[in-house]
Amino acid sequence: MELRPSHTAQVGASEVRRALPQRGRRTVGAWCFADHFGPVEADDGMQIGPHPHIGLQTVTWLVEGGLLHRDSLGSEQPIRPGQLNLMTAGHGIAHAEESLWKGQVDTTHGIQLWVAQPDTTRNGAPAFEHHDDLPTVEVGLVEATVLIGALEGVHSPARHDTPLLGAELRAFRGETTLELDRSFEHAVVVLDGSVVLEDDDADAGDERFGPVSSTLPRIPAPD
Repeated sequence: MELRPSHTAQVGASEVRRALPQRGRRTVGAWCFADHFGPVEADDGMQIGPHPHIGLQTVTWLVEGGLLHRDSLGSEQPIRPGQLNLMTAGHGIAHAEESLWKGQVDTTHGIQLWVAQPDTTRNGAPAFEHHDDLPTVEVGLVEATVLIGALEGVHSPARHDTPLLGAELRAFRGETTLELDRSFEHAVVVLDGSVVLEDDDADAGDERFGPVSSTLPRIPAPD
């Protein structure tokens, strides 16, 4: 098992806590980037100017606030907590993200994850999709929203080009066991509060990586 703090990185005018990649831990399965941003309060919120991507998918999830996604396909899509924006770069796309309440004081908090596309789709056409109603499942003292893939028999409608699972876990005080796919790598990124994993405390800004264990709530991805 590994317990590591995120390192800070600059994205546009915003500072993020980058869980992936790290020295000695470049990926967790197909997950290749994880940027935890906020909670940050600013007059203009977050402003990430136009920039290109190729051969990957961006998975954007908010805990608080709102963002507006724009891309070179002509997509213009707001996102709020509980909703998912999934952009597939394929052979190339450019996008920008800005606060929904530009010019007003706004608190923004969330995470953007990147997925490396497999050879079968990385040179394909770019695409964008938005999901405002994702499935949830309660397991013991954990409420899980399934962003990508399937957990406990609940399936997300979001596209995935390789076997993959991403989920937001809202854990309440107490102990819970999740049954996970033992062929996947696993990681937890703590966005708020703290969680005890195998007797170690992981707080917001800490990441836990390691081999599968069906007793730990984690965000899994394949080898």
